[in-house]
Amino acid sequence: MSERQAAGAASAGAGGAVADAGARGALARLAAGALKGAGVVWFLAAAVGQIAFVYYILVYYGGRTLSGNYAAWNDRPIIDGYIAGDGVGNFMFAAHVLLAAAITLGGLAQLTPQIRDRARRFHRWNGRVFLLIAYFMAGGGIWLGWVRGTRLSDISAAAVSLNGVLIILFASLAWFYAATRRIDTHRQWAMRTFIAVNGVWFFRVGIMAWIIFNQGPVGMNETLSGPADIALSFGSYLAPLAVLEVYFAAGRARTAGPKLAAALLVLIMTALMAVGIFGTITLMWGDYI
Repeated sequence: MSERQAAGAASAGAGGAVADAGARGALARLAAGALKGAGVVWFLAAAVGQIAFVYYILVYYGGRTLSGNYAAWNDRPIIDGYIAGDGVGNFMFAAHVLLAAAITLGGLAQLTPQIRDRARRFHRWNGRVFLLIAYFMAGGGIWLGWVRGTRLSDISAAAVSLNGVLIILFASLAWFYAATRRIDTHRQWAMRTFIAVNGVWFFRVGIMAWIIFNQGPVGMNETLSGPADIALSFGSYLAPLAVLEVYFAAGRARTAGPKLAAALLVLIMTALMAVGIFGTITLMWGDYI
């Protein structure tokens, strides 16, 4: 081979390597965009369902509370929110339910990039309020279930209690990392807190998705102690937390494969969540709002 031919071969090889590197770079950018896009789609779907949840709380519980008709909290045949003569318990139940509206809206505001980036002072103070309410609701939920007895079964109360413990743990870590200015780590723990805080909402969404797909309450009973009830009671927050960890891991991955797989997983979970949101709005809350 002549020197000219050798130089040509080397140049072709280098060109091929550059082309391969360019293709890999383009695929990596596509995968990163797909992962981010899947996260945005999930957030938008969740926002629709959570705003509907807030509306239901304000109309159903807020209206009855403002009118002084506390006994009407029990119009929904699930649990007895109002118990005659139980002033402390009634107050705790009302605070727990009504603050759910505040923390839901506050959580959505915390995760909205435009608010986080352009109104940082609001973001910081809203975050503090969010975490304080999270502490109160976690402790209050445990107290209502085990001390007051506002529960349908021991296993359902255990699921709520584990959820409460995780909320306290995640919120404490989110606050710590924010205070120490480790913002990237703080954001991850804040996301975990958001998921755990919304465990009750995820539970309702999960129930309705299960009922719609099975065309009935298969594996469920009135005390939330059936096999499907138990799986949903714990899985309603543990499954989204697991998907979130996959999302975080994919974000750290250097190759496109994990990012694309995680994006697909998030979109599948979003589709399931959308079915449940439709069910909660039309079948679970519709008659009460």
